[in-house]
Amino acid sequence: MAATPWEGELPAALKQRFGDQISECSTYLGQNFAVVKAEAVIPILEFLKLEADFDYLVDITAVDYPNRTERFELFYILYSFARNERVRIKTAIADGYKPGTATAVHSVANWLEREVFDMFGVQFAGHPDMRRILMPEEWEGFPLRKDYSIIKQDDRWVKENLGIESGQ
Repeated sequence: MAATPWEGELPAALKQRFGDQISECSTYLGQNFAVVKAEAVIPILEFLKLEADFDYLVDITAVDYPNRTERFELFYILYSFARNERVRIKTAIADGYKPGTATAVHSVANWLEREVFDMFGVQFAGHPDMRRILMPEEWEGFPLRKDYSIIKQDDRWVKENLGIESGQ
């Protein structure tokens, strides 16, 4: 099943306000999403919060496509209590690109962005505390990157901290 155009007041308002910063507004299995340029994410999050009542940032996550020029797709999932509706903002970024932090718009972005950093290595420009949140500080690598071997893990850390030869 393919995505279909997402039509209505909100996608129309997004397209009118942000123009060519939005490449797609679609829906898939009842889930509405907009594909946007990376530099437009924060202004769009602000607009959705302040002018469209999407006051809750549910999650920020990523997907790794190691063979693409823009290796990572970032997903910002928002919810509006007033509308009882979710919307997803999706953007693609190259490895090493530092998207702006959303912490000034949604304080919960602090921990969500740290999780994306911890698992994928994506650093957010302007983040107030960009450090690991799930893995130990001294862990090497980013476990959810597709080129990260689960078999090898961080053998050094496992041996030093768990006293075993392998986590497998």
